[in-house]
Amino acid sequence: MANQTVLFLPGLLEDADGFGAQVERLRPHAACAVADLTRGDSIAALAAQALKEAPEGPLCLVGHSMGGYVALEAMRQAPRRIERLALLDTHARPDTEEATQNRRRLMALAARDFPAVIEALMPKLMTAAHLENPDLRATITEMALSVGKEAFARQETAIIGRIDSRPHLAAIGCPTLVVAARHDQLMPVEILQELAAGIPGARLEIVEDSGHMAPIEQPERVSDLLEEWLGR
Repeated sequence: MANQTVLFLPGLLEDADGFGAQVERLRPHAACAVADLTRGDSIAALAAQALKEAPEGPLCLVGHSMGGYVALEAMRQAPRRIERLALLDTHARPDTEEATQNRRRLMALAARDFPAVIEALMPKLMTAAHLENPDLRATITEMALSVGKEAFARQETAIIGRIDSRPHLAAIGCPTLVVAARHDQLMPVEILQELAAGIPGARLEIVEDSGHMAPIEQPERVSDLLEEWLGR
């Protein structure tokens, strides 16, 4: 694992705090950086910016949710630079019409009452039991407030405009880990199975007792998987 660089790509309304446990675990073995995915309004722009600002040299990418979309785009932009790929709670499909309409409603709400958007999203992000954990709720809330409503609008615009990545999966040639969460309401296990099946040699792991926010709901399990992935 020596001399490797891991670049973490956060999801919608997420920042470095979403990967705190994983960075702590991997830091003794690899250089770790977390991309800022708040400044672009397309997945292509976010990927290009992340690659430009990342430490020089080969990268091991870890993308959560929206960060997974960015990771797949980074693979298209710089396939020879990516040594390993980990895709957490994400998929390769384009936005559905229903999802796009929901996003536009949230964007309109955010312009009036951004904290209401956070509260509306919360029940979809974690299991019922984890929703009762004030520390986990605080982490999600603080990340979202830190990202802010302007960046939220840019991120949602990028997500709405993303391409269908499924035709490009077969071209991925690096060791790939796909992590699904058993109770993820936003990214069901089935579509992560589709993602893993499309990537040659990809390994699929399912994290139990977790919703969409697996890196903070089950930090030790996700860290175990990433540590193993990095050492393979």
